[in-house]
Amino acid sequence: MSVLTRLSDSPPRRGLGYRARVALRNPTTAIGALALVLFGYLIAVPIVVLMVDGFRVERADEGITRKLTGEPTTYYLWRVLRSPTAVDIFWTPLWNTVVIAFFSVLLALAVGGVAAWFIARSNIFGRKWFATALIVPYMLPSWTFALAWTTVFKNRTAGGQAGWMEQLGFVPPDWLAYGRLPIIVIFTMHFSPFVILLVGNALRRFDSQLEESARMLGANRLAVMFTIVVPMMRPALISATTLILAKVLGEFGVAYILGLPVGFDVLATSLYRSIASDQTGVAAILVAAIVLIGLVSLWVDVHFLNEARRFVTVGGKGALNRTADLGRWRAPATMWCVALFGVSVAVPITVLCLSTVMKVPAEFAPHNFTLQYWIGRDLNTPAFPDGILVSPSVWSAAWNSFWIVGVASVCAGILGLLVGYVVVRSESRLLSTVLRQLTFLPYLVPGIAFAVAYITLFAVPRGPIPALYGTTTILLLIYLADQMPFASRAGISAMMQLGRDPEESAQIMGAGWLRRMGTVVVPIQKGALAAGILMPFISGLKSLSLVVILAVPGGDVLTTLAIRLVDFGYTQSANGVVLIVAAVAFLGTYSIQKLLKTDLASGLEG
Repeated sequence: MSVLTRLSDSPPRRGLGYRARVALRNPTTAIGALALVLFGYLIAVPIVVLMVDGFRVERADEGITRKLTGEPTTYYLWRVLRSPTAVDIFWTPLWNTVVIAFFSVLLALAVGGVAAWFIARSNIFGRKWFATALIVPYMLPSWTFALAWTTVFKNRTAGGQAGWMEQLGFVPPDWLAYGRLPIIVIFTMHFSPFVILLVGNALRRFDSQLEESARMLGANRLAVMFTIVVPMMRPALISATTLILAKVLGEFGVAYILGLPVGFDVLATSLYRSIASDQTGVAAILVAAIVLIGLVSLWVDVHFLNEARRFVTVGGKGALNRTADLGRWRAPATMWCVALFGVSVAVPITVLCLSTVMKVPAEFAPHNFTLQYWIGRDLNTPAFPDGILVSPSVWSAAWNSFWIVGVASVCAGILGLLVGYVVVRSESRLLSTVLRQLTFLPYLVPGIAFAVAYITLFAVPRGPIPALYGTTTILLLIYLADQMPFASRAGISAMMQLGRDPEESAQIMGAGWLRRMGTVVVPIQKGALAAGILMPFISGLKSLSLVVILAVPGGDVLTTLAIRLVDFGYTQSANGVVLIVAAVAFLGTYSIQKLLKTDLASGLEG
């Protein structure tokens, strides 16, 4: 073949102008690069800066370390792990966290697993109603239940008003009122819905013919349960375990309310104490430990899920999902579900509601009921003199919550859809992988640890970015970053279901990228965009761990205002603010289901 022939067959060289025009018509790579820069700074950089601070001398410790500020040191690592105070700073909180996580996971799997089987595979009365009712705790802030618990069981250890039990003549011991036991009970109630959602969905897809075949071969119900059903449910059970463990590691509100009066610390509250006492280096080491535990749990999750693939079956047209006839056990099983709803929803909410209209706890005489804590003025509570509905502090916190979380959620939804577009459409596999994992990283970092990282990064000016600590800007940024795991996964899932044909047709007709996004992609994906905005909004409204150390007086959101009222000992006002948060979260979640025509009770993918 001649040289001229080879040259004629080779593709023509394209100039820089041509490549620029092509990039403008399909700027996926450019958008992905900008997204990497943005999320690298908002997600990865704060964590890296915090980790570095764990090995640099702080000004206050120059005398102890005999080094200048900023010089390398292992002092904080020694202080957290091996110093005389290490037991109080790390080892005891770690042990408490492990014990609480272990029993919370175990009990949540037991309670939620039984409830999921009753709802998905039995003929209990009111199955459809229980399918929604038993996941209501998922919609409420976890520390709602902690406030209800203290309202009933609080004793004089905490000071302030007496609890209901003490007012009625029974003084609850500390082990019942505070510490490990109530935290485990509350986590069990709050996280059982995760199990119901995950395991319930898996049970609905499970072929009941497998159980029937085992019974025909002579296996009893227990044998079928532990040799057929449980192995098949392993992926869902492992996912639920990992999810609960990640939540327990970063949960601050419950442990703070129920642990503070008796000095009971978990890793999250120990971290909070370190920040409150301006021990940034110690806090950095604690954050590293929490993140490491989270990464180990994720590795365990991935490892066992790969192992669990041996148990996966794919049902075809013959797959059946028959419900079991409980016979004479139908009524007791239904009553068990009623009791679970009562303990996890009805009783806590009723207790909180009643506490906000009582002058004296647990006194049910008509003269003791009042609306002054809701609409009164000049109350005998100096730091919070007005009722909840007429208090400027509440309205200011509510406005901050709605506009800060709202703006962050809208940005998260839009950016999540763009991330999904880049991940699915980009020709660079490296870009797609890095962006996908980077936007998922906040899920592995507990909220309070992420907040500490933001303080480290934004407490001082860095280049053109001024110090943001104490401003609403830092709250907006951390809400945005923290909600990206859900928003990006919603965007990726939606874009994977959208073929290239509609967009390519518009491109053939001469539509540019912005026009294609506005007239083709966004209208088709409006449901995913709405989910990527609304669910982060509800989650952000409930969040406490994420902002408890970032919000300052005068810049409170509803959750941080409620925890300040707890610190003041204003039980009625604190419970009322939490009820507002719970009502907004519940109504918002319910509205999302109706708007998007989805049903949370139908389960999550395991």
